[in-house]
Amino acid sequence: MRTIARASCYVRLYVSGPVDENTGWVMDFGDLKKAFESIYDQLDHYYLNDIPGLENPTSENLCKWIWAKLKPELPIFSKVEVKETSGSIYSGE
Repeated sequence: MRTIARASCYVRLYVSGPVDENTGWVMDFGDLKKAFESIYDQLDHYYLNDIPGLENPTSENLCKWIWAKLKPELPIFSKVEVKETSGSIYSGE
C-alpha cells in the first residue's frame, strides 16, 4: 500500500523576447496557455511518481521536466518556477 501526499503547486512560466510594437506584449497569454496545455493535462490530478521522468517529483525535477517538454515547442520560454510551500526556479542548462 502506498501513502500518497496530496499537494497543489503553482507553475509560473516566463518568456523572453522583444515586445511587439503593435500588440505591446512578447507573447499572447492565450498562446502560452495553449503551448502548456498538454503538459498541464499530463500533471493535473495524476500521481506524479507514475509519470515517466518524474519518479522523484521534487520541485527541482518538476521544473526540469517541464523545461524539457516545453522548451523545444516554445523557443522564447526562458524560465519555469514551481512553488508549493517552498519552490524552485529553473532557467535551463
